[in-house]
Amino acid sequence: MPIETRHAIHPEHASMFDTEALRANFLIQGLFVPGEINLTYSHYERLVVGGAAPAGSPLTLEPAKATGTPFFLARRELGIINVGGAGTVTADGERFELGARDVLYVAQGTKEVTFASADAAAPALFYLVSTPAHQRHATRRIAIAEAKRVELGAQETANKRTIFQLIHPDVCTSCQLVMGMTQLEPGSVWNTMPAHVHDRRSEAYLYFDLAAGAKVFHLMGEPEETRHLVVGDREAILSPPWSIHSGCGTSAYAFVWAMGGDNIDYTDMDPVTLEMLK
Repeated sequence: MPIETRHAIHPEHASMFDTEALRANFLIQGLFVPGEINLTYSHYERLVVGGAAPAGSPLTLEPAKATGTPFFLARRELGIINVGGAGTVTADGERFELGARDVLYVAQGTKEVTFASADAAAPALFYLVSTPAHQRHATRRIAIAEAKRVELGAQETANKRTIFQLIHPDVCTSCQLVMGMTQLEPGSVWNTMPAHVHDRRSEAYLYFDLAAGAKVFHLMGEPEETRHLVVGDREAILSPPWSIHSGCGTSAYAFVWAMGGDNIDYTDMDPVTLEMLK
């Protein structure tokens, strides 16, 4: 089970990066390799971001040296969202069916997690985000229909979108993990603009459902010195607490957001006005 380590980067250091260095430190590619689980261990909040793409045989989440624990979720919780075909996740013998965009919250202390596709010709693609946890909450499946929906934006500003809050205090109890999805309407391309930063939390983004050949220009960096990354379908971004996170696509798309840190207050953010951006 490959796992890559990404170290935390000081904003003054990041401001000197060229495109290659920005991509090496903040962009995660190759999440969904058929028949594999691929993970990235980040020193931002000790987030682990990854993908499981079961093909003909189930895949098992194995212990990782990076966590220093006897099994992966010994001191962690896990959020899983399926961005592919139908599949199942089995957690300590309990089987959960996940359709497209359904989520499973897996409790701290769960010893065995396995992933399987219902149809190898239309495989499930499980996006994984894990944070440290020191309290056990119940493992729970959250169907996309159970999400708390928030409608934002307008067609006039090309940012009409629906936020689906899934692992969220109003929907599912967790230790520190907060996770959900945002879907842009056809004709809308901007997300999270005006921007903000989460000084007390770090975040990860997975962009998906991009049209063939489409890209998202992900904006990052400190408000007074922004940068951008060109992101493709099913690629993820590590977003440090000092960085804005916004994006503009060449067509409509969806993205999964997940965060961990000092609290689980979804609205805990520091606004960045358009006048502040450079």
